[in-house]
Amino acid sequence: MTTLAEYMIVAGADNRPLMLDKPQYESWKSRMKLYIQGKENGRIILNSIENGPLIWPTVGQEDGTVRLKTYEELSEKEKL
Repeated sequence: MTTLAEYMIVAGADNRPLMLDKPQYESWKSRMKLYIQGKENGRIILNSIENGPLIWPTVGQEDGTVRLKTYEELSEKEKL
């Protein structure tokens, strides 16, 4: 009977998932983008991947307090 450690030695240490092979990276990248676009907040997710996370702007209240804007309060330019 073979143990898991023996299987790992046989498999080798430099094995890696196919998506990390350089020739196939672009293919996996496009697949992942298509998958994300199909999600409910796909545009927001893709935007945060490409441009970093959204930094929520703040709104000053009449009573002097400051709070973060909600997603609905963002302008179209800020949403993109």
